[in-house]
Amino acid sequence: MQDQKTSLPNAERYTITAALPYTNGPIHIGHLAGVYIPADIYARYLRLNNKDVAFVCGSDEHGVPITLKAKKEGITPQEVVDKYHAIIKRSFEDFGITFDNYSRTSAKIHHDTASDFFKNLYDKGKFIEEVSAQLYDDEAKQFLADRFVIGTCPKCGNEESYGDQCENCGTSHNATDLINPRSAITGNIPTLKETKHWYLPLNEYENWLKEWIVEGHKNDWKTNVLGQVKSWTNDGLKPRAVTRDLDWGIPVPLEGAEGKVLYVWFDAPIGYISSTKEWAERVGKDWEPYWKDRNTKLIHFIGKDNIVFHCIIFPSMLKADGNYILPENVPANEFLNLEGDKISTSKNWAVWLHEYLEEFKDKQDVLRYVLTANAPETKDNDFMWKDFQARNNNELVAIFGNFINRVVVLTNKYYNGLVPMAGELSEVDQNTLNKLKEYPQIISDSIERYRFREALAELMNLARLGNKYLADEEPWKQIKTDPERVNTIMNIALQIAAGLSILSEPFLPFTSSKLKSILKNVELVSECDWNDLATIPAGHQIGKPELLFAKIEDAEIQLQIDKLEATKEGNKEEIVEPQKETIGFDDFTKLDIRIGTILEAVKVPKTKKLLQLKVDVGIDTRTIVSGIAESFKPEDIIGQKVSVLVNLAPRTLRGVESQGMILMANTPDGKLTFVEPENDTVSNGGQIS
Repeated sequence: MQDQKTSLPNAERYTITAALPYTNGPIHIGHLAGVYIPADIYARYLRLNNKDVAFVCGSDEHGVPITLKAKKEGITPQEVVDKYHAIIKRSFEDFGITFDNYSRTSAKIHHDTASDFFKNLYDKGKFIEEVSAQLYDDEAKQFLADRFVIGTCPKCGNEESYGDQCENCGTSHNATDLINPRSAITGNIPTLKETKHWYLPLNEYENWLKEWIVEGHKNDWKTNVLGQVKSWTNDGLKPRAVTRDLDWGIPVPLEGAEGKVLYVWFDAPIGYISSTKEWAERVGKDWEPYWKDRNTKLIHFIGKDNIVFHCIIFPSMLKADGNYILPENVPANEFLNLEGDKISTSKNWAVWLHEYLEEFKDKQDVLRYVLTANAPETKDNDFMWKDFQARNNNELVAIFGNFINRVVVLTNKYYNGLVPMAGELSEVDQNTLNKLKEYPQIISDSIERYRFREALAELMNLARLGNKYLADEEPWKQIKTDPERVNTIMNIALQIAAGLSILSEPFLPFTSSKLKSILKNVELVSECDWNDLATIPAGHQIGKPELLFAKIEDAEIQLQIDKLEATKEGNKEEIVEPQKETIGFDDFTKLDIRIGTILEAVKVPKTKKLLQLKVDVGIDTRTIVSGIAESFKPEDIIGQKVSVLVNLAPRTLRGVESQGMILMANTPDGKLTFVEPENDTVSNGGQIS
């Protein structure tokens, strides 16, 4: 993003959306860092600036992950969404996320809103109706939409890509685009079967999207968002099916569409609209200005895996309707990893919010602070428990908490808690007060550019300013020689403390509330706004000392590390895959596996996993593309003996034709190893039988 400072856009109102979480599991720290904490900071900040805000979200209760979870747990999809909706909603409330409305897509108001939206586009002729061949599982007797099918991503070669999106490279695609697809239900290779669906012709919006986003927002949208949009539009957009053959979801509101539901990524973003309707109805407002008035700013907070849906599909839907405003910004964050590994809900490799709230009572702000200070705003970042402890002890306790404690202790000690009258100001005093007055604008400049890490750092700089001021002026020494000077020092220190009580609210709301209570300046604060920091008058009575933050001990952190290690050990036991379906001897004899030697190895450009190899297999030297780049460096495997399936039909991966498959195995710790002969006496071309 650009480095120039900006002022708060002059809008009558703001509609802020946070990505609807899937109700197939609880919320974890990756969700918080990527979406919900930044969205809440922004909403709280706008409210402190007296802006009209609608901050909406809700549980995404449709889609294949819900049905897969239901099958796994042996319950109905409705039971799944009811269970996790309650957990998620309560976790958000306890964590202090200030949604104006948290809804759910199973609600009638959402079903009606989504159905009406679809019907309106249908009546306007915005869809293409098409009969096409889709993947079908003959054993399960159902079509394989989205997460019901797994295969090799046609773009990056990830062999565990879903039918609608590859989580490795973020590419959105159709299930029929997958290479070597297989059913996630039975493991069978699917067949093709014809079915009718309705498509949104995204290709018709391609030029408009380029003009609106790539050119129109090149100076104010994040580079990761612009980069993804450019990639998709440059590759050429294709019509996207907005219906699915499923029995869980919103029924397609057309005759002859029995057994079909709205595609979850058509249905889900409409959940922002229905949640706004629900809120407006509850508080007695009109919902339409928040979605249709050009003086409203619409902001979507999402993770990078949702960029295509919020910057391509949903805007095209809104454009097709013609009555809705478009997002002013989509500040998508990258991913947060955990202790060096990718967060995985299926492997329980995560820090779950509801468990954190139970184990670290009254430490909501510590997690908010750490996840904001380490937010993956421009690149993937890592959450480490030791770093969590260090940031709490060395920053929140030692800087912010230490300053407030010294101010409150000294005010009670010298003046029985009454704010002293400031005398004549020295140059240091005046400079300190001037800096204090600058901080609202400094922090605003960062927040309005969605640089929340930077904004939080500036808040801590204000606490550092207070600490330095006290350390330099040493009121504990001057009280014996110049008590009049100490009156001024303590008055100014209290003004900084009051400023922190206001400016910390978007980032550390529980701390802000506690600090206001200690300073007993709640009423004073209510009479001012963000840019008009409350001044604590002389004679005002503050409260007794009370620690804002407590140190976190090694034992507490070790407990969390041990918990993750136990999870990792448990996952190791699951590495051994179950036996695949039985094959006949004739099937086995068709496999031609030969010993070969790797002669050359290079990375495939713009991929993480793929290596392009030249392998001498005895009968010839051939090119093989293998997804092993994350496990082996190209220079380390030159001369490596390998086992090669040589009669596998060629496949093109990232523009390179692969003429075979290198056989690999997983070690007990989950790493890849080559399947190679026991000794080097076997020559290239030797068959394995």
